[in-house]
Amino acid sequence: MENTKHFDNLIVGAGLSGISAAHYLQKRSPHRSFAILERRADIGGTWDLFKYPGIRSDSDMHTLGFAFKPWVGAKAIADGPDIMAYLHETVDELALREQIAFHRSVLSADYDSARAIWTLAIQNGITSQTETWTCNFLHLCSGYYDYDEGHTPSFDGQDKFKGQIVHQQFWPQDLDYAGKRVVVIGSGATAITVVPAMAETAGHVVMLQRTPSYVVKLEAKDAFANRLRKWLPGKLAYALTRWRNVLANLVSYRLARRYPERAKKFLLKEMRKHLPREIVTQHFTPSYDPWDQRVCVVPDGDLFTAIREKRASVVSDHIAHFTEDGIMLASGEMLHADIIVLATGLKLNVFGGAKLSRDGKPIVSGDLMTYKGMMFGGVPNLAVTTGYTNSSWTLKADLVSEYIGRLMTYMDKRQYVECAPMLNDPNMDRENAINFTSGYVQRASHFLPKQGSRWPWKLAQNYALDIRQLRFGKLDDGVMQFRQRAELTEAVTKEKQAKQSVA
Repeated sequence: MENTKHFDNLIVGAGLSGISAAHYLQKRSPHRSFAILERRADIGGTWDLFKYPGIRSDSDMHTLGFAFKPWVGAKAIADGPDIMAYLHETVDELALREQIAFHRSVLSADYDSARAIWTLAIQNGITSQTETWTCNFLHLCSGYYDYDEGHTPSFDGQDKFKGQIVHQQFWPQDLDYAGKRVVVIGSGATAITVVPAMAETAGHVVMLQRTPSYVVKLEAKDAFANRLRKWLPGKLAYALTRWRNVLANLVSYRLARRYPERAKKFLLKEMRKHLPREIVTQHFTPSYDPWDQRVCVVPDGDLFTAIREKRASVVSDHIAHFTEDGIMLASGEMLHADIIVLATGLKLNVFGGAKLSRDGKPIVSGDLMTYKGMMFGGVPNLAVTTGYTNSSWTLKADLVSEYIGRLMTYMDKRQYVECAPMLNDPNMDRENAINFTSGYVQRASHFLPKQGSRWPWKLAQNYALDIRQLRFGKLDDGVMQFRQRAELTEAVTKEKQAKQSVA
């Protein structure tokens, strides 16, 4: 691709969201030109970034997979390499590879109100040159993780440790932990994945946590889905499994939020089927309610098995300081280690780290109000894909992509060049868009966009409701404002005249 290009649509990110966006744009608006900008050397996003042992989905692949591309793997909780193979197969089937510009990082994007065009400054990772690309509509599909930096707390005496310290996000592929003593700091999804995987060959693995997480066993293979595929056409079997899992998750989530004490008792009772009561009480009984933070999935109970077989253990304590050969805890206990893994969480960013502006004026992410969970009040021709926090990411990504494809067709038929949702109620209550108490969310709350107190400014976190609103709801809903080229020119002219009269 040449250094300077113009497209009707630019999609940033070639992970699950970006691939979905490209598919629905092709399907709904095949006449529009588009390209996908990907900063890495391969597709996959998160699945290409994380390489730690045991990397796997934390949602079932019948909902994490695309609506338009059935998952046919035997495992519903799939390993990272299998997910990457699925994504590559999808890209090839859609003939998208030629549309992807790899090694392209978006540094900034400025919207020109007079021309209704975004101008992007893009870093070419191979030549190190800055390129200029333009588009009419910008769709950011790069997620909200900072790929360059994870959350890395500073521990007292860390430089004294003579062993190896590894962060979950930057895993050395040549790490040899066979027979070694390993301490994994953390209790989230990454920790409960890494611990049993490393425990297969390590001497012993300790999961060191400050506070427990809710952990639930889930069968890696979905027997229902595998049976259906034997008797029904693949697409029908996939659709039925997908909806079964969607509804099961929706019902369980709603019940957990409405009856938190009952949900807590149920989860703890389930864990006691796999671990001694004292271990569950001490290390797997959080103080918060279920879904205040994400509930962690243990496929086939591998973590529980590793603990029962004493290949792994859990310690709940605070770190006093590192020593030459391990970690001294606040309780006075010493954890000896050859390798320390920091599964300490992720660092969030917005817009994939790009700086956004309108007519040269910075767009401040923390001041924005999200519209239908994908656009922002007062910001034209921009969409951002963010998945569900209580269900599979791709469920929402597919709906957003489908909506954007439909929106483009609607605008083209009416010769609109600009669309922007407008918030006409300055007194609307503002809330955090992600209502989690997790540390990585709380650390980023000041710069994350907000949500309002009612639709379309409030997030539903409900796939069934979003289908009704996003797939079948009106595009011209009284909130979204559209402009044709002539209207845009007239508005810019009036604004210039007003400035001149004031001067």
